[in-house]
Amino acid sequence: MSGLAEAVVDLGAIADNVRTVASVTDTALMAVVKADGFGHGAVPVARAALRAGATWLGVTSAAEALALRGAGITAPTLSWLHRPDDDFGTLINAGVDVGVSTTTHLHAVADAARRLGVPATVQLKADTGLTRNGAGPDEWPELVSWARKYEVEGGVRVRGVWSHLADADVPGSPGLARQVRTFSEALRFARAAGLDPDLVHLANSAAALSAPGTRFDLCRIGLALYGVDPFGATGPGEFGLRAALTLRTTVVNVKRVPAGTGVSYGPEYVTGAATTLALLPLGYADGLPRATEGRAQVWLGGRRCPVVGRIAMDQCVVDAGDVPVAIGDPVVVLGPGDHDSTAPTAGPPTVAEWARWAGTNPHEILTGIGARVGRDHLQERADVA
Repeated sequence: MSGLAEAVVDLGAIADNVRTVASVTDTALMAVVKADGFGHGAVPVARAALRAGATWLGVTSAAEALALRGAGITAPTLSWLHRPDDDFGTLINAGVDVGVSTTTHLHAVADAARRLGVPATVQLKADTGLTRNGAGPDEWPELVSWARKYEVEGGVRVRGVWSHLADADVPGSPGLARQVRTFSEALRFARAAGLDPDLVHLANSAAALSAPGTRFDLCRIGLALYGVDPFGATGPGEFGLRAALTLRTTVVNVKRVPAGTGVSYGPEYVTGAATTLALLPLGYADGLPRATEGRAQVWLGGRRCPVVGRIAMDQCVVDAGDVPVAIGDPVVVLGPGDHDSTAPTAGPPTVAEWARWAGTNPHEILTGIGARVGRDHLQERADVA
């Protein structure tokens, strides 16, 4: 550990998760590596996922797509969230598929392609009920009509039609069936208009694992790629996913204090008995949400110890009780959850637990791990050695 803290990323787990999902879906897989690979490192995660059998990469922005290309990754890549004045020419030249949700964006992409003299490859997104990006039922006919016109003229190739599910992680949700129907109608309309997409995709991680009717040609895996059960299990869950990231640090100060000692700002926490306090060099700037105060725990000295007092920007305090603790002792803040599942508190807390403590989802916890926390990619290091 070269810095104050590090996130250890097991790329072998990434590869295992690709193979696990592939064994369930029997479709092509897109590894979603947006937000720097959910905080795991987009480039090493992309390479591991592709080696394991993923054939597509998914990102949100042009900058993320071009970073992959800059690292020498040439795999098919879809980038799906842009301003209409983005430099689409750079994406076209890089061979990146552009996700298109509005006619405004489609016109901009077609203009860039015309200036370059190179066709743009696009994937049209339908809004089927998430009510976020994508063309809704009233907007879809116009988008399809313009896409077909540009395709006939040779400036655009429509490779894909896709959408995004709202609540596939809620078993039995009636909204899922409604979205599948709406998507199927949008797809039929596109084909009737003369489009012939060879890539149709709707399923996210949860749907890929549990809803066969959503799988079509390709499944986009985000959370499952990183080994987090999309249905909220704190460990491997029903599908045996392996969490890839462990967040760890060391104790940097120790204090033995009497009962009645205030801890951190406020103080909002006062010790109820004589105890040992351990200082960790991680705070909310590193991804520990202040909303977890009073609930969060870490693994120290072979047991779980509570985080006490306000979490500061750079540090937090752990109440170790009477456990012998010394400066330099290792601490696991967030672990893979591969301990005995019948005793859930017998090992380091998982990202699902941190999310529950913070009242959020695992995505926010993972992507919130700050840039000053170093990343150590285990399999990559082994490959280089």
